[in-house]
Amino acid sequence: MTTELYFIFDSHCPWSYATTPLVNALQNAYPNMTVHLLHCAHYIGSDSAGEEQIQAAAKASGVKFGREHTRYANSPKNSIKTANLLAWMQDKQANKQLPLLNALQTAHFVEGNPFSNKHDFNAIVEQFKLSPNNKVFRDELTTDAENILEGIAEIQQVIGTTSFPALIMTVNDNAIFIDHSKYLKKPQEVVAAVEKEIAAIKQAKH
Repeated sequence: MTTELYFIFDSHCPWSYATTPLVNALQNAYPNMTVHLLHCAHYIGSDSAGEEQIQAAAKASGVKFGREHTRYANSPKNSIKTANLLAWMQDKQANKQLPLLNALQTAHFVEGNPFSNKHDFNAIVEQFKLSPNNKVFRDELTTDAENILEGIAEIQQVIGTTSFPALIMTVNDNAIFIDHSKYLKKPQEVVAAVEKEIAAIKQAKH
């Protein structure tokens, strides 16, 4: 059985942050599954999710938002450099991508790190022993990050929505669209739901 997980998200989106624990739970349940982290680079310095969305995401899930983040909740956010770093990581050390995303989201949503300039990434780069090139920290998407956007557009055509975050799991030739909103409070429950879907797929084949 070949399993893959596609997570369409933005690192600076509170609902994406609330959905990442589902990705963690699924990766733990299926350690051999390939996880594709697809950063949609929605926030480009002109807007933010805002305080109301943060409060709603906090209420609907179990994730924590720090005071340093909520203080500036309505300030414009820019996730371009983060998208570039994750795209670079996918090419260089894909197995570290998910731990890196977790660390980036904690730093952003709990500690209030905006990740808007190169200096903001120093601690993370040091922690993960990374050596990204300078293109990653420019104010425009790298070719790798743009390629991911093309991949996202193809998936969105198939699933019929441009909403994010979005979670799709493929099992051999079958796709399971996971309604993340059902599991935000109890991420572990997504594993049981997926297991049922996989069992139904296997049953249909017999």
